[in-house]
Amino acid sequence: MLSVNNVSLIFPGKVLFEEVNLNFTEGNCYGIIGANGAGKSTFLKILSGEIDSTKGTVIKSPTARMAVLNQNHFEFDDFSILDTVLYGHKRLYEVTKQKEELYSKTEFTDADGILAGDLESEYAALNGWEAEYEIKKMLSALGIDSEDIDKKMKELSGKEKVKVLLAQVLFNEPDIILMDEPTNELDFKTIKWLEEFLIDYDKTVIVVSHDRHFLNKVCTHMVDIDYKTAKMFPGNYDFWYESSQLLLRMQKEGNKKKEQKMKELEDFIARFSANASKSKQATSRKKSLEKIVLDEILPSNRRYPYVGFTLNRPLGNDVITVEDLSYSVNGKTIFKNVNFTINKADKVVLLAEDDTVQTIVMKILAGEITPDTGTIKFGQTVEMGYLPLDNSNYFENNKSNLIEWLSNYSKDKNEQHLRSFLGRMLFSGEEPLKTVNVLSGGEKVRCMLSKMMIAGSNFLILDQPTNHLDLESIEAVNRGLMEFQGGLIFTSHDYAFINTIANKVIEITKEKAIVYEGVFDEYVEKR
Repeated sequence: MLSVNNVSLIFPGKVLFEEVNLNFTEGNCYGIIGANGAGKSTFLKILSGEIDSTKGTVIKSPTARMAVLNQNHFEFDDFSILDTVLYGHKRLYEVTKQKEELYSKTEFTDADGILAGDLESEYAALNGWEAEYEIKKMLSALGIDSEDIDKKMKELSGKEKVKVLLAQVLFNEPDIILMDEPTNELDFKTIKWLEEFLIDYDKTVIVVSHDRHFLNKVCTHMVDIDYKTAKMFPGNYDFWYESSQLLLRMQKEGNKKKEQKMKELEDFIARFSANASKSKQATSRKKSLEKIVLDEILPSNRRYPYVGFTLNRPLGNDVITVEDLSYSVNGKTIFKNVNFTINKADKVVLLAEDDTVQTIVMKILAGEITPDTGTIKFGQTVEMGYLPLDNSNYFENNKSNLIEWLSNYSKDKNEQHLRSFLGRMLFSGEEPLKTVNVLSGGEKVRCMLSKMMIAGSNFLILDQPTNHLDLESIEAVNRGLMEFQGGLIFTSHDYAFINTIANKVIEITKEKAIVYEGVFDEYVEKR
């Protein structure tokens, strides 16, 4: 269906990847992974033909129709919702518009009649008569009112635009689908719908995503961009990660026989296949895994940060009590009657339909803004650490280097002590000497995590802590918070992150707070 032959992408002074040879076939979903800057999105653009490789070829079946998830949310602002989705099948869109133009003519010639007949034949062959019905059905499943299909795209919110563009790429079942971060800005209900759609999809899907739960649900293969090349492995993200880490441990030990390694890997494959959520996927994946050769898997060349929190003091039983909280924006109440408690053993995920509501609640808890009504009572033992959604105030117009910056938040000013915390977040060698105002978004978050680790707080307030982070850093933060011995309230769009950390869910609605004691999976099923 789609083949990559000897593809290389080389810039002056930098090689992204060389001599890549891959085949993407029908009925499979391929997840593209790699460190930040490895070239994941660029690789998708080469597959789509948006950019050319330095050398090599991408071969697509001549009859195969390819659809690419649009990253420009403003490109179709002057289109109706219906036309935007229809544009996902460009030939059908062109035929539809030609028909509309032809039938709007005041004078109809014999040539027009012949053209109309040809267009009607092609329109029927392209399933045009069913198109509007299919578009309405898909939009409804995505949470867009099907009665609004004549609305202009510019009238929609950012999240609604994302859903319409998702419908565009899925419309009329293209043979090849390319998607870069398709779950960004989607709610969990829509993500679940997309997962089910792709699990049952019998064509070719290639996706870049930082959402591990999504990759685990839909992917039959992973394509890892590492060692300046790209290699394909059967299985989902968890299988790739666990097998890579297993081989890394064995490589370090150096004294294991290959037979012992194979036995461990075979045991892991058996467990992996047994735990797959979809039997159809499990059967297909197991057949692929049975063909795997140990020597084909390489331990990841990527570096993983270390996130670990040592508490200055244990947390007492009473942590936070919130009573009758309300807040208004421009005179409009966005939530009221919010009541909840957080106890010693609680690791709470905070949810709301609007991300702005989540951030406001987190700012109120952190003491950054004052609610309209209500009280917040902290336990006597609470020592709070706060990671805001917007950390720019910590870095803008600051010409301190990383060591100087971190020293402002540490009782111990010793350089080696400060370097040790920066080193955990992969700032080593000369890197701690660069100024903080030139850091990337991911580097700033890693600095903030260093700041939180050095503080030793026993209660953490974290607003979207994985924003801007690569998969390696997300894994590290995930492990660190699972092992954290203090209390915690956080927001996130990462299903796996929430499900492995939270033991309590608090959802803020306009009228109240819904509190659920239990893991996120159970909450999603009940809601």
